Amino acid sequence: MSWENVDIVEEAKIRASQRNLWDFRQFQHPNLIPGWFPRVLSGKIQQFWNDLQAGKRPIYIICTPPQHGKSSAITDAVAWIAGQDPSKKVIFASFSDRLGVRTNLALQRIFDSERYQLTFPKTKINQANIVTVSSQHRRNSELLEYVDQEGYFRNTTVGGPITGESLDIGIIDDPIKGRAEAQSETIRNKTWDWLMDDVFSRFSDKAGLLLVMTRWHVDDPAGRLLANRDDVTLIRFPAIAETDDEYRRAGEALFPEFKSLDFLLERQAERGAASWASLYQQRPVVEDGNMFRPQNIEIVHALPHGIAWVRGWDLAATRKDGDWTVGAKLGQKDDVTYIADLQRTQGGPEDVERLIVQTAQLDGCRQSIPQDPGQAGVAQMNYLSKKLQGLSFSFSRETGDKATRAEPFAAQVNVGNVRMLRASWNEALLDELRSFPFGKHDDIVDACSRAYNELGTTWDYKELL
Repeated sequence: MSWENVDIVEEAKIRASQRNLWDFRQFQHPNLIPGWFPRVLSGKIQQFWNDLQAGKRPIYIICTPPQHGKSSAITDAVAWIAGQDPSKKVIFASFSDRLGVRTNLALQRIFDSERYQLTFPKTKINQANIVTVSSQHRRNSELLEYVDQEGYFRNTTVGGPITGESLDIGIIDDPIKGRAEAQSETIRNKTWDWLMDDVFSRFSDKAGLLLVMTRWHVDDPAGRLLANRDDVTLIRFPAIAETDDEYRRAGEALFPEFKSLDFLLERQAERGAASWASLYQQRPVVEDGNMFRPQNIEIVHALPHGIAWVRGWDLAATRKDGDWTVGAKLGQKDDVTYIADLQRTQGGPEDVERLIVQTAQLDGCRQSIPQDPGQAGVAQMNYLSKKLQGLSFSFSRETGDKATRAEPFAAQVNVGNVRMLRASWNEALLDELRSFPFGKHDDIVDACSRAYNELGTTWDYKELL
């Protein structure tokens, strides 16, 4: 194929490929299986690139189930980025040297292809990367440099050496091999130390990190990044949708054109709840099946001074099955989150409203209240707004599923950054944390998650309608 033989349709595809990663992938791989998932995944990776170009120093974590095409998407993205700016220095790492070499060789095939050269004719592999082995010439499987450019692609293993030069983009594809290694605290610590000491220390001023992985453990690199930094973008693709979203309804498969719902349900039936939740739903749980490590919460006899408090509420949807309305009071100081109080009732609507008003008056702190959908929720909001006049409060609708909302709070619990005041409600809270998200009740977790997610926000008063 050459420009002399390119028709109008092909030229349009080439122009689109230069601008858009998903178009590039389809042009480079005519047999690529289409679907909303690979298109959206490509779009998320391109947004990472856009943020990098804007100088935002992006840190993206993209979590997908196994065998859904994430590695091929990353390979294509590296090639596309090299076409956009061949001066960029890219370091690629995975748990396996085999995966790094495979990615390197796949890139060589893309760079040498006619379709790529039509799309990005200025990006070529430097012939200096050819080495001689027993009179045979072959490409270096660890380094690809670009002709007349400063940029390169270098692949290594997690824990392996990183070039002494700075890097512009760090890409890590599955930093941990599997569940056996994920269960080893020693391996998790070594992986984390390598990420902090070797990778981040090589970043140029405007560098970014793209971590694409299947989750195995709450304390994996993704979990630690989320617990220790507030500038991380988490993108999670569960194998089977847990709620309705922009692309699919609850219960639908992620990539049905490639992995059918029947196939996924078979995998689910083969696995325990914890294994399915972490490996396929990208919601890692601790070994006994929950999201939290409640043993890491320190119980204290007194609270420090100078804390701004928020009380988050969870309103019982029904009085059946012992549902509770819960108000959890949380605050932060010196990167530690404190749980100061829980208020609960299993009463009817009038009891709930009375508890919220009385608690807010005694608290003197911000109240974050969920607004239930429908007319009943509007009526309750209007009633409480009148009763809470002069106090600091806000209503907002819940977005996302319960476990997703709980993840930031769970991350802090699991790394030991949460303490709670000794009180009669301690055991109820710990019991619910131990069983979440598979337990019968989640009212306390919902309230704590709402309060924690409100901490640090800047609203002062009420937002009614």
